[in-house]
Amino acid sequence: MSATTTLAARLSSRTRTGGPRDDRGPEVLEHVLGWTLVVLLAVLVTRAGLM
Repeated sequence: MSATTTLAARLSSRTRTGGPRDDRGPEVLEHVLGWTLVVLLAVLVTRAGLM
């Protein structure tokens, strides 16, 4: 085996460590929960008379 094929084999067999990936995941759920938190915070601030 040459050094190039050995390096390619080693890099392709690496295990992912939880870094950023290309999958999008539950993006819609995160947006809905985020905007719900923003609205809830706005309601609490206006109810408390801070704005």
